[in-house]
Amino acid sequence: MAGGNTSKRSKKDADGSSARAARRRAVLRTVHDVREQLNSEGGYRPSFRHELLMMYAQNRTSAHMAVPMLLLTVGAISTLWADPAHSLLWILAALLTHAMMYVIARRFEKLSADDVDLESWNKRFLLWEGVSGLVWASILVLPTTKDAAYLAEYHFAIMLVVVAMTTMLSFSIPAAVWVGALPISVFIVFEASVNVEVVDTTLSLMSIGAMVFFLSLSKRLYSSTLAMLNFRMEKDFLITELEQAKAVSDESRRQAEEANTAKSRFLATMSHELRTPLNAILGFSEIMQNEVLGPLPNEKYKEYVGDIHSSGSHLLNLINEILDLSRIEAGRYKLNEEAVTLAYVAEDCENLLRLRARAKDITIKLDIKSSLPKVWADERAIRQITLNLLTNAVKFTPKGGTIILSVHASEEGGQYISVEDNGPGIPEEEISTVLSAFGQGTAAIQSAEEGSGLGLSIVQALVEMHDGSFDLKSVLRKGTKVTATFPPARVMDVTPPATKRPRIQLKRTG
Repeated sequence: MAGGNTSKRSKKDADGSSARAARRRAVLRTVHDVREQLNSEGGYRPSFRHELLMMYAQNRTSAHMAVPMLLLTVGAISTLWADPAHSLLWILAALLTHAMMYVIARRFEKLSADDVDLESWNKRFLLWEGVSGLVWASILVLPTTKDAAYLAEYHFAIMLVVVAMTTMLSFSIPAAVWVGALPISVFIVFEASVNVEVVDTTLSLMSIGAMVFFLSLSKRLYSSTLAMLNFRMEKDFLITELEQAKAVSDESRRQAEEANTAKSRFLATMSHELRTPLNAILGFSEIMQNEVLGPLPNEKYKEYVGDIHSSGSHLLNLINEILDLSRIEAGRYKLNEEAVTLAYVAEDCENLLRLRARAKDITIKLDIKSSLPKVWADERAIRQITLNLLTNAVKFTPKGGTIILSVHASEEGGQYISVEDNGPGIPEEEISTVLSAFGQGTAAIQSAEEGSGLGLSIVQALVEMHDGSFDLKSVLRKGTKVTATFPPARVMDVTPPATKRPRIQLKRTG
């Protein structure tokens, strides 16, 4: 009873500690998020700023070949309506601007996050993005040497290309999109408003609409990038939590293994120290109880000697059960396997407990199929399993009750031993407690005798060592049925009797 309550309290304390740790992590995470939001600029966390600038630099360096090809193409086409010398100067200025932006982006990529002045680098990026926008806009003001009817459409196409390129490369810095796209967009709008008679109104409206569309697109890409960074941070946070929880779990498991090893060593060391004096107590008390060396002068002394003997027997049984369970948990319990007939073991165990059952007016009925083949098992372990189950049944069954001990073949081809009683039963929520070490149910303990609560734990362990399964079914105020099933692999095949061949008689001929 005390052991069961202690295990419940320890489990409850462990659950409470886990809940408190989870609440502390949630509070720390909330405080961190609020602090980040209060220190944010532009609607994002400060920790994201370096990643956004790094994304901008990577976009610029990844386009180090595509942008020069575009510059050369646009410069070559401009020679159709502008002076080639002016076009060449524009190409050189544009390539120099692009080279400077590439060098700056590469330098930023090589710096670590701790060594970067983000504000300074942000201003550099904006400055050169503005220079690039002015260079792109300057191609629209090159002196024309030929009349070109398509010049307005060409300017509109260049604006679309520049705004689209700036949007795709600079969306991680919203200000860079405006700085890079604004010069050429302002020129197109200004040209359309000044030369209303020359420039088509539809083309002017399309220019304004295209500019608004690409700026909206850059804002959308920026929002998606922030969401992606936020999700990645959440993922990293969860991974960190999992790693911490795993580290705590590994440490707890290590400590539990060390404690279990220390317990096993202690029990192994103390087994001799405990059993030796107990055997002396039992031996001497039995001699005094039987009055081998002469009668006791006082009947009260004789009663005390009986109490000493029964208490010593109970303590010795408890020590034996604890040592058995300890050996099983430590992996030191070795099975001495041989061919065993379950029916014979069950009958022997019933004979041992028959007098104890009759003392409580309990009937033990046998439902045994004696023709079953033998199983490959440890006979001592099978006997202990059966005795523990029968002892529990006798202990919890009220006077006048009935116990059914069954040995049959299972549907899968194995064999099982089951013990069914009509005792008080076990509430469903207490079954896990009853099956744990030192666990005892509250409803059944009221009518039970003394017990350690280790019987079913030992039965489970021994059945698992035989690769079997253990099942406990109980209905409150109706009874309990416990079944230990052994797998088909342990059932020994019965060799069929040899059949005599018919004798063939040969007839002589001739």
